[in-house]
Amino acid sequence: MSIDRNPSTGTADTGSTKGLAFCAGFLVGSLLGSATASWSVREGLLMAALVLLGAIIIVLLKRHQVSDERLAAERRNLSTAVNNIPQGLVLYDASARIIICNRPYIEMFGLSPDVAKPGCTMQRLIAHRQETGSFDGDVDAFCNAIIRNVELGRGTRQLTQTPGGRTIEIVNNPLPQGGWVATIEDITERIRVENKIAHMAHYDALTDLPNRVLFRERLEQALAAIRPGEQVAVMYIDIDEFKSVNDALGHQIGDELLKAIADRLRSCLKDTDVAARLGGDEFAVIQTAIRGRSETMQLLAAIYQAIRQPIDCTAHLITTDASIGVALAPADGLDIDQLLCNADLALYGAKSDGRRTYRFFEAGMDARAKARRNLELELRQAIADGSFELHYQPQLHLEDGTVSCCEALLRWRHPERGVISPAEFIPVAEDTGLINDLGHWVLNTACREAVNWPDHVHVAVNVSPIQFKSQTLALNVAAALASSGLAASRLELEITEAVLISDDEVALDILHQLRELGIHIALDDFGTGYSSLSYLQRFPFDKIKIDRAFIKDLAGTGASSTIVQAVVNIAAASDMTTTAEGVETEQQRNLLRILGCTEMQGYLFSRPVPAADIRKLLSSHREKAASVA
Repeated sequence: MSIDRNPSTGTADTGSTKGLAFCAGFLVGSLLGSATASWSVREGLLMAALVLLGAIIIVLLKRHQVSDERLAAERRNLSTAVNNIPQGLVLYDASARIIICNRPYIEMFGLSPDVAKPGCTMQRLIAHRQETGSFDGDVDAFCNAIIRNVELGRGTRQLTQTPGGRTIEIVNNPLPQGGWVATIEDITERIRVENKIAHMAHYDALTDLPNRVLFRERLEQALAAIRPGEQVAVMYIDIDEFKSVNDALGHQIGDELLKAIADRLRSCLKDTDVAARLGGDEFAVIQTAIRGRSETMQLLAAIYQAIRQPIDCTAHLITTDASIGVALAPADGLDIDQLLCNADLALYGAKSDGRRTYRFFEAGMDARAKARRNLELELRQAIADGSFELHYQPQLHLEDGTVSCCEALLRWRHPERGVISPAEFIPVAEDTGLINDLGHWVLNTACREAVNWPDHVHVAVNVSPIQFKSQTLALNVAAALASSGLAASRLELEITEAVLISDDEVALDILHQLRELGIHIALDDFGTGYSSLSYLQRFPFDKIKIDRAFIKDLAGTGASSTIVQAVVNIAAASDMTTTAEGVETEQQRNLLRILGCTEMQGYLFSRPVPAADIRKLLSSHREKAASVA
């Protein structure tokens, strides 16, 4: 950049001074028009350029009084401002020659100052970049395209990569007086942040699986790409009893479990399939390009095998399971919302059938799902209205026939449907978490009722696996005993093996808390699980209840009597009592007595009866026993 003196006046040439003002004006105009620079960057550059422009205007007004020293100072100020902005900047004249090329541009591409200087053509500058390795395109084509756009008054924007992997943005803005200004910015960090934001908008932060938004996009793509003879399967996956893990072990362990499940889902899929986390413990899978249901069945088997393997979550060995609903396109719909609705209905079907299983969508599931939702609403209202009652079924000593305990059984008397079976509403209560409210009411009501019974008669209360995972279970039991005045030794809690399956270490810890209160613990439905003996070794139950399935065939030729004998022997060796459920005949009672079983429960003695009737039954039974004695 040169400034000539007028030999006749000894002052700066007016044209050169105007050139300085023109350059500063270019700088201001280009920065104002740059949509790509952040405001903080443009603000700093504008301030520098405006200060410089103001100084030059003063020079123009006093051009006959400006000294050579002042002009040199102005040149230094301009050079300092241009070379200390964070962007690279190149100002070209109308003939595509450099007027200004700042230091950040030279350093950004590792160029030689001897080449990248005023007077150098754009072609030579870009060729120099090619020589130094920061440009690998066609020099002439690149330059001609920019010049052509400038002549048409159009700006251009290009992204390029440096040898070091940095992303550079070059913006060319044409100027009204001819020529153009190129601003060059390293946007690597900006691109990284933008990519991170885009990733966060489409991927789950915990598992890094696609989220609900991206899942829908991928499903739309998969449905659009279906070829004749192909299908797309959509799976909705709910992790069974996940809330219990969260409640018992905390959200940190729950998060570890979800991440492990996500990894196992990924391992089951082919490259074109998609696994997503929709929220909470809800996952989804898109299986693409399948030829028949058998391929989906194979994937379901692989998923179950993967997630049913015990998962080590920070020293807690957790075994989990899942309910899965499947819908197939195009058979179950090509509309994305309809297909997802059908997959959800199939999931409801799997849950209604006892969880830990899968169901394909079938016609009629919608009606069943609506009925289930209505039942849930009515269940909530029944809890609020107090529409439940307890019935009690006695348990008798086989040796002397005296009543030793009464089991509390929940009954729901619906105003329109009559008595609804617990088998129908308990699964709904467990799925929705309402079982905690119901269980609390049953426990407190049973304790208050049992206080009025003879002192030797216990009360047995069933505890759901969902209830059992609550960290406050022991506190709730202690509060119920204190409120009712019932002795702890008269309360029995009946649990099933499902309580111990999810995380036996936590379950055992809660069992020991309950045992410390002085209550009795019974293992219900013994023999229907797959690891009963190991549980008997790890926790000393007070009672084992033998499932009615073995009692039903006790007098037959099968192995039932042998199994019952084995259970009785195991219990006796550990000082546990045994109660046979479902006893309906004298023959069954006599055989149980011969086998050494401790107690019996069943219709042979009494069906479950309301609270008022159980008090009468216990009173008359005691009087009868006293008269016999």
